[in-house]
Amino acid sequence: MAEPIRVEADLAGDAFKHLSFEAGKYAGLADGSVMVGLGDTRVLVTATAARQPRPGADFFPLTVDIEERMYAAGKIPGSFFRREARAGEAAILTCRLIDRPLRPSFPAGFRNEVHVVGTVMGADQENPYDVASINGASAALMLSGIAFDGPVGAVRLAYTVEGEWLAHPTYDESAASTFEIVVAGRQLDNGDIAVMMVEAGGTEKSWEYFQEGAPKVDEAALATALEECKPHIAEVIALQKRLVEAYEAAHGPIEAMPYSVSTDYDDDVYAAVESAAASKMVEVQSIADKADRIEAEEALRAEVLDSVVAALVTDERDEDATVKQVKAAVRSLTKATVRSRIVNEGVRIDGRGPTDIRPLSAEVGLIPTAHGTGLFQRGETQVLNFCTLGMRRMDQMVDGIEPQTKKRYLHHYNFPPFSTGEPGFMRGPKRREIGHGALAERAVFPVVPSLEEFPYTIRLVSEVLSSNGSTSMASVCSSSLSLMDAGVPIKAPVAGIAMGLVYADGKYTTLTDILGAEDAFGDMDFKVAGTAEFVTALQLDTKIDGIPADVLAAALNQARDARLQILDVMTGALAEPRAELAETAPKIVSFEIPADKIGEVIGPKGEGHQRHPGRDGCRRQRR
Repeated sequence: MAEPIRVEADLAGDAFKHLSFEAGKYAGLADGSVMVGLGDTRVLVTATAARQPRPGADFFPLTVDIEERMYAAGKIPGSFFRREARAGEAAILTCRLIDRPLRPSFPAGFRNEVHVVGTVMGADQENPYDVASINGASAALMLSGIAFDGPVGAVRLAYTVEGEWLAHPTYDESAASTFEIVVAGRQLDNGDIAVMMVEAGGTEKSWEYFQEGAPKVDEAALATALEECKPHIAEVIALQKRLVEAYEAAHGPIEAMPYSVSTDYDDDVYAAVESAAASKMVEVQSIADKADRIEAEEALRAEVLDSVVAALVTDERDEDATVKQVKAAVRSLTKATVRSRIVNEGVRIDGRGPTDIRPLSAEVGLIPTAHGTGLFQRGETQVLNFCTLGMRRMDQMVDGIEPQTKKRYLHHYNFPPFSTGEPGFMRGPKRREIGHGALAERAVFPVVPSLEEFPYTIRLVSEVLSSNGSTSMASVCSSSLSLMDAGVPIKAPVAGIAMGLVYADGKYTTLTDILGAEDAFGDMDFKVAGTAEFVTALQLDTKIDGIPADVLAAALNQARDARLQILDVMTGALAEPRAELAETAPKIVSFEIPADKIGEVIGPKGEGHQRHPGRDGCRRQRR
C-alpha cells in the first residue's frame, strides 16, 4: 500500500480543532483524492473529470455529491431496508455549500464534466463535516491536475454571548452562540482574501441571549466577521499548499490535464449580431414588465436570426451551428447591454435606480381553512405562505449522522413551473427548492418562540406563485405574516431582500431588490434577512473571483435600508401576532400537577390504570 502524504495543523492554535489532509492512500484511480479530518470527523473527498468536453454543452457540468454513511456515527439506518437511501437535507445543503465557491474557480468556457464526491466516513458528533468537506474538495482538485484556479479555503465562525467570533466551533459551541457564519474565499496575489461565498444564520438561543444583554448581530458585527474570517481562510489555504508541495516532492510535479476552452460563438458572429441588434436591444431591455420584455426579446431574436444567419453560413459553419452561435451571441449582447446601462447610466432594466425597491404589498388571512396565511408581493415576485400548527408528535424525525434527531420548526418551499410562465415537470423538490426552503427557515428561526412558550410543531410552506427575482426572500416576508396571522407569538417580524452587484472597469455597483435578469447577468446574489434591529440570516454567491469585504459591508448597510421599508409594509398589513389562535388550529392546554398530587391522578403505583381484555388481548383504560 502506498505511503500516504499527510499535513496537519491546529486551527487557530487550538489542539482540539485539528485539521488534517491525507493523500496517496485512498481511491488511487480518482484524479484527486484527499481524506480530510477535523477532530475525529473524516470525509473522503474525490475529484474526477472527463477528458473531453461534454458534447453540445453550453454550461460547466460540475456535480457535487455528499454521501452520508450512517456507520460514521455508529448508527444503522432507520429505513425498512436498513440501508442509506437518497441524500438527506443536510447532505444536499452541504453539496450546495461546496459547489458555490468551487464553480467560479474554473476557467470560462471549460466544458469537461467534473464530479466531486464527499463520503462521510467518520462523524465524531463534535465537529461538523460541511466546512471540512469544502476544504477537502479544494485540496482534492489541487492534486487532480484538473483546471482549477485554487485553492479555496473555508471557515465557520460562531458569535459568542461575549461578542467574539469563535473559529471552527463544535456543535455545542454553535448551540451556545447567537449566530454562525460560513465564509469561503480565495487568496489574491497581494495576499488579501476575496470572499466568494457566505452562508449565515441565527441560532435557537439568539433572541434569549439578546434579551439577556448579549451583543446583537447587526451590520457592523457582520462586517467584523468578514474581516475576522480572513486569517482562518488563509491558514487553511496555506495547509493545502503544503499538501501540494509534499505530494509533488514524493511523486513529482502534478500533471495538468489538457483541456480546450469552448466558445459559444465566433467573433464575426457577435459582430454581426451587435450590428443588427445593438440599438434595438437597449429599447427591449427598457421594458419593465417581465412577460412583455420576454416577448420582445423573442421577437428581436427571431429578427436577428432571419437577418444574419444566411450571411454567416459557410462550408465550415453549417446552418444549425450558426443558429446556435447567433442565439448565444444575442444572449451575450443582452448581458452586455444590461450591465452597461447599470454601470454607465445608473439605470436598470425597469428604469429603477440602484437603490430603488419595486412596489410592495402584503396581506394576511386569505385562505379560511388554513391556520395562518400571508401573501407578500414585490414587483412581479409573489409568494403565498401557509402556517400549520400540530401536536408534538408531528415533529420531524431526523435519521442522520448529526446530533440533531428532531425538528419542530419546518419550512418547505415550492417553485412550480407556472411561476415563471413556463410549462414543465413537477417531480418533487429539487436541490434549489431545498436550499431556498432552508434559507427561509434559518432566517425566521431566531424569532420563533421556544417549546416552553409555544408547545406546537410549526410547519411553513411557501408557494411561489410568480417569480421575477428573489422568491426566497419573499418567502421570509410571507412566513412572518402567516405566523402572525396564525397567532404564533414570534418575537418580531423578519423581512428579507436580495442585493446584486455589477463589476466593470474597476467599479462595483450594488443593486437593491434585483430582478431575475439582473441575477442572471450580474456578478453577485446577496440575500439578507433580519428584524428591524438585527440580521437573522444571509447568503452570498459570486460569479467572479471574489469580492472585497468593504464592498460587502456597504451592501449590508444598503440592504438594511431596504429591509426597514419592507417591514413598514408588512406591519401595515398586521402589526403583531394575533392574540388568539385560528379557529381551525388545534388547541393545547398545559398545566402542572404538584408533586404531592401525582398519586391522586395516576393512583399509587399506577393503579389509576386498569387492564381489561379486549379484542387485541388487552387495552388500557383511564378511570
